[in-house]
Amino acid sequence: MHQVWPLPAGELSAGQLEELYTYPQHDGGWVTVNFVSSLDGGIEIDGTSRGLSSDADRKVFGLGHDLADVVLLASGTAVAEEYPGLRPEGESARRRERHGLAEVPPLAVVTSGSLPADAPSIVDVLVPTIVITCASAPAEKQQAWKDAGAEVLVAGDDDVDLVDAVRQLAERGLRRIDCEGGPGLTGKLLAADLVDEMRINFVPTAVAGQAGRVARTDDPLDSPRGFTVDSLLVEDSTILVRYLRARSA
Repeated sequence: MHQVWPLPAGELSAGQLEELYTYPQHDGGWVTVNFVSSLDGGIEIDGTSRGLSSDADRKVFGLGHDLADVVLLASGTAVAEEYPGLRPEGESARRRERHGLAEVPPLAVVTSGSLPADAPSIVDVLVPTIVITCASAPAEKQQAWKDAGAEVLVAGDDDVDLVDAVRQLAERGLRRIDCEGGPGLTGKLLAADLVDEMRINFVPTAVAGQAGRVARTDDPLDSPRGFTVDSLLVEDSTILVRYLRARSA
């Protein structure tokens, strides 16, 4: 992995790469968004990100959840990607131990009620999944998630209140939050000004068509969210960029 920015440029060791992708300490929660993108802005092939990913992307994508307290997903992404619970082993397990993290990070799946109780993200897990929902979600759905072994976190009344959800996760000690999609959830996190870091990996592929983009909302944000480049790496023509939210002086 070759570091282009910050200077000095040069090859990174595995330890240096791990240090670069380590989450900062933040009492209120640190939300990082991870996406792989084609050169022309597409984030999927045939509805999933798998066809786009490269070895370099998979390497840093793995660091995202290896070093996180919790992995945040929208229910649509969890279902479309057939996302199971994480099972750190080998270097991933050793990495978590080095950083004093829990043996297995839970999934936190955001849904207003559509998440099936038998989804892999609920039943194919080593530790209970946290289903983040709103008070208006049908009581029978909430009970079904609980019966399937999930914890239910209620945030908001008619819609999921992501500000409250992040606060509740932080109160549980789940402060390093690795968001792995999808675009609708990312758009809502941006609208709520909750995104601290965006990790976008650009692979040398163009897909055209109607592929989705990194973030989507029904209406434009009330004002653009500014970010600055914190690191830029290159490996085998994949460009890996970490952007940090621009803070007011």
